[in-house]
Amino acid sequence: MQAQQKLLSEIPQVDAILKSPHGAMWLAVYPKKTVLKSIRDVLQQKRKDILNSKTPELSHDALLPFIESAIEANSSCRLKPLINATGIIVHTNLGRSALSTKAIENMNCVACSYSNLEYELAGGKRGKRYSHLKDIIKELTGAEDAIAVNNNAAAVLVCLNTFAKDREVVVSRGELVEIGGSFRIPEVMKASGAILREVGATNKTHLSDYENVLCGNTALLLKVHRSNYQVTGFTEEVPMEGLVKLGREYTIPVMADLGSGCMIDLEKYGIHGEPTVQSIVNAGVDIITFSGDKLLGGPQAGIILGREKMIQKIQKNPLLRAVRIDKLSLASLEATLMQYLDEEKAVKDIPTLRMLTQPVDIIKKRAQRIYASLKKNTGGMTKMEIIKDKSQAGGGSLPGADFPTFAVSIRPSGISVNELEKRLRLGHPPVIARIKENALLLDARTVGDAEIKGLVHCVKTAIAA
Repeated sequence: MQAQQKLLSEIPQVDAILKSPHGAMWLAVYPKKTVLKSIRDVLQQKRKDILNSKTPELSHDALLPFIESAIEANSSCRLKPLINATGIIVHTNLGRSALSTKAIENMNCVACSYSNLEYELAGGKRGKRYSHLKDIIKELTGAEDAIAVNNNAAAVLVCLNTFAKDREVVVSRGELVEIGGSFRIPEVMKASGAILREVGATNKTHLSDYENVLCGNTALLLKVHRSNYQVTGFTEEVPMEGLVKLGREYTIPVMADLGSGCMIDLEKYGIHGEPTVQSIVNAGVDIITFSGDKLLGGPQAGIILGREKMIQKIQKNPLLRAVRIDKLSLASLEATLMQYLDEEKAVKDIPTLRMLTQPVDIIKKRAQRIYASLKKNTGGMTKMEIIKDKSQAGGGSLPGADFPTFAVSIRPSGISVNELEKRLRLGHPPVIARIKENALLLDARTVGDAEIKGLVHCVKTAIAA
């Protein structure tokens, strides 16, 4: 106990560290609050170490690297870029889609200056932020009108609130989806004020199931694309065209929540089961919603398109202001959509599309580059090989679709694969990888060519630590 008390008394005073040459240097570079917090954090940790019967070195020189590390951590933004080596393209936890160069350029251009966000340059009067997207979406999809909000959940919410508050919305039981973050269609309906009317069974819903429940209180027929799961086997569902025909017969609008929102036909790239926005518009659906940051490859946004009269009604809903899209998302979304005017270039320049459609031989060559550089830099500290594996779309898109890929498999010597994964995850920049069959995998599909050098450095540092 006496030894412990002696150690506790040797912990330097915060003020003494602040007045030291290093303290003066830190204060010249960093905010005083950051420096104070960092010093106190380190001293508090040393105090805990002593109380846990440890004997930490308490000299100024010994504390210096800990304080500098704490200052660096406390002065860094919490949201930071990282290297995605998981092979999951639209990774929900890693920010979904990476933006294209043109989207970033347009966003930066708008961010660093004033803009005509809600100003009509031609007429010299107040305008609407939604007008910037209207023409490009109309041209790409054939829809009559369009607006954008801050995400697809908000898009669904505001549509239901506008057209079905206190009235019934008919939807198949097989389409009562849940996506990440406990977003469930029934709960969104409840929040919007709409009344859910379930029809059919989980695996089978017929047109007659919809027709049998129609009444004077029916506001919408809702079709929800199962973008994050599949129903297979003894199944049946009503095609979009059939639901539209029923809606026309009874003068009831049809709404489709597409979730991912695919703007090009992926069938030509061997990717099946994802309807395009254009095909849903052509089917005659009245109102359509989808995400901006999934298969579209843009920023977080919820896009609403459809009949002009319905879009105009949404714009009069006070709820729209609470979920409106911000100027930076709007700028990057517009630039992303404009790239779709040239599909060939869009597939090359929009990262999400590029990763989805890139030929496997290109991925293999990238894996070989990663492998060769790692082999050169890590020597005999690991057992490495290039293996065939499967990537996924992620982000609640293309359920059941696996994409052939190549990955670098690493089995470290001296540390466990879990420890290697942890070191990479906590590195600078962080590297997020997968563990499979007691090996760490670096999937080359989601690693950019410009990231290879940084990835190799991070792996080398993690192994040698």
